[in-house]
Amino acid sequence: MNAFSLTADDGFASQSSESAANRILFGRFMLPDMSEHPCQVGKIDADGVDLHTDMPVAQGSSIIAYLDDIGRVDGVVSGKLDTGFHVSFNLNGARRERMEKRIEWLVSSSPEQRRHDRFKPKEVDSQITLADGREYKCEVLDISISGAAIKCHVLPSIGTYVNLGKMRGRVVRYTSDGFAIEFIRKMDPANLKLHAQL
Repeated sequence: MNAFSLTADDGFASQSSESAANRILFGRFMLPDMSEHPCQVGKIDADGVDLHTDMPVAQGSSIIAYLDDIGRVDGVVSGKLDTGFHVSFNLNGARRERMEKRIEWLVSSSPEQRRHDRFKPKEVDSQITLADGREYKCEVLDISISGAAIKCHVLPSIGTYVNLGKMRGRVVRYTSDGFAIEFIRKMDPANLKLHAQL
């Protein structure tokens, strides 16, 4: 069974038996009260996942999470960590097989294989809106169905939710010019044609 792990201290992914592609994985999880919270993915295998977050969650809580390059997972909080908590899955048969294949692909693929093609936007001038309603002008450097690179004079924290125009996304990394966001829902390819120079 493959176990993909991310060390929260240094931000590098590693796997004990074979080399894994370096990448910080983020996600968001939903609590039973329907509130959503950002998180960072730690060790993950078909039995469970470590989620790093500042949000305290009670043991035994049911969790639904949406994780980068993994998708939707659900389980129960079965342990506490210094930086978050562990979620145990209850996967059997085909569901467990699918999870193992996803993790195997995540371990063996390069970041380039996991990225969608990026294009120059037709209109570079846009704006980002933060959760508190503050708006800032920005320049869209490139765009894909899954995200965009933004040049802006403000740098929201990693994991912050923002709106780029009407597209909602999350800040996933900083770049030399600004930051990159990953859209919460992938853009329809037909819609991408309206915004990008394909």
